[in-house]
Amino acid sequence: MAIAIIGGGISGLTLAWGLQRAGIDYDLFEASTRPGGTICSEQHGGYLLEVGPNSLQLSDELAALLSELGLNDKIEDAAAVSQNRYVLRGGAYQPLPGTPPGLLTSKFFSLKGRYYIVRELFRKPEPVNELETLSAFFTRRFGPEVVEYALNPFISGIYAGDPSQLLLHKTFPQLAALEQQHGSVLRGLMQGKSKAGRRRVVSLAGGLQTLPATLAAKLRRAHFGQAATRLHRHNDDGRWELETTAGPAPRLYKQVVLALPTYAAAPLLAEQFPEQAAALAAVYYPPMAAVYTAYQRADVGHPLNGFGALHPKAEQPYAAGSIWTSSLFTNRAPAGQVLFTTFVGGTQYEPQALEPAAEQLAAVHAELSRFYGLKAGAAPVWQHRYFWPRAIPQFDARIVPAHAAADALQAQGLYATANWRAGAGVPDCVRHARQLAATLAAVR
Repeated sequence: MAIAIIGGGISGLTLAWGLQRAGIDYDLFEASTRPGGTICSEQHGGYLLEVGPNSLQLSDELAALLSELGLNDKIEDAAAVSQNRYVLRGGAYQPLPGTPPGLLTSKFFSLKGRYYIVRELFRKPEPVNELETLSAFFTRRFGPEVVEYALNPFISGIYAGDPSQLLLHKTFPQLAALEQQHGSVLRGLMQGKSKAGRRRVVSLAGGLQTLPATLAAKLRRAHFGQAATRLHRHNDDGRWELETTAGPAPRLYKQVVLALPTYAAAPLLAEQFPEQAAALAAVYYPPMAAVYTAYQRADVGHPLNGFGALHPKAEQPYAAGSIWTSSLFTNRAPAGQVLFTTFVGGTQYEPQALEPAAEQLAAVHAELSRFYGLKAGAAPVWQHRYFWPRAIPQFDARIVPAHAAADALQAQGLYATANWRAGAGVPDCVRHARQLAATLAAVR
C-alpha cells in the first residue's frame, strides 16, 4: 500500500525520491505549482536572488543526494573569502575568529572576555538540563561578552532567533554532548576539528532552485497545485483518507507523512487529533524580510572580503545583518556592481520586519551607507524586497510539545519531516528525510 506525502518542499521531495529509489509506492501532494518550498531562486534582469536559503553546507547526505540527481557538475563553490565572517562592534565591522585558538589570540574580545574563554577549558560540566537556553549555556561556559557579540548575532542572523529563548538541546545538542563527554566545549571542538575539516559552502548553477526542480522532475507520483484539505484515519483498518483541492486522493494510504510547516499541518490534524494540532499550531515563526540592494562597486568603500556581516542587538542596528552576495558566487549581479542581501526581522527585530516596504528599503540603504563607506550621495542602482510572514520555526519551549506530538502520532502511521522536526538548515532536512525514507522502507 502506498504512502502519502503532503508537502513538496525539500523535505517532502527528498523523502519521495528516497521511497522511489527503494521501490515503495507513494503520492506527493504540494499546494504550489512550484516545488521547493522556501528554496526559491529568482532572476531579476542581471540579478540572481535567493529568497530563501542563500547557500548550502555540503553535508555527506546532501552530497549523496546531488550525486544521485546528476548535479555534481552544477555545484558552485563559494569564493575563498567566504571563510571570513564579520560582526559589528563599536560601529565598525571586525572579523570574528573562526577557530578556538583564534578566540584567544584575536583582539575581537576584551581581555576579560578572553579570560572567560580560557576558563571554559577548566570548568566542570553541569547536570543535563533539557530546558537550558543557549544564552544560559554560553553565559556559564564562556561569559556574557561571547553571548552578546558572538552568539547573539549568529543566532539572529542564521536562525532569526533570540538565544535567550532558543533551547540548547533542540538547537545545538552537539554542544551539550561535548560538555558532557569532554568536560570542555572548546576541547571537544578542537578534537573534532582535527578529524573533520570545514564543510564546503556551495550553491548550484542557476541558483538553489535547481535542486528541488531537478528532484521534482524525477518524481513519478508528484501532484503539484493540489493542496491537502482534509486528512482522516479509518478506525477499522487504520488506513488514511486524503482530500485535496483537486478532489479525493486516488487511493487510501497505510502511512502519511506531513512535510509541512506546523501551521499548515495543524489544520489537517484538528479533526481527529486536536491536542497534537494545538501543539503544532503554537510553534512560533517570526516574520522576516530579505532586502536586496545593488550599488556600483566604485561607490562602496568596504573591500567586502567575506561572507557577510552580522549585527549584535547591543549595537542597536536596524537589520540583523547582510550577506555579501556578489562576493560569494559569480553571476549574482551585473559587472561593476555589488549586491547585498540584508535580513530585516526575526524574533529580535520583529517591528522592523512589519514596516512598509518603502520604509525598509530606505532604512537598509541608510544603514549600508553608514557601515560600508559609501560615497556621499551614492544611491542604490537597484533594490528589491521579499517578505516572509512566517520565516524560520523557533526551537524554543514551544517546540518541545510539538516534537512530543509528532512522536505520539507515529503510532498512528503519521510521520513528520520538515525543518521544525529536522533542524533549520537544508542539510538537516535532507538528512532527516533520507533517514525517514529508510525507516519507512524497513517497516514495509
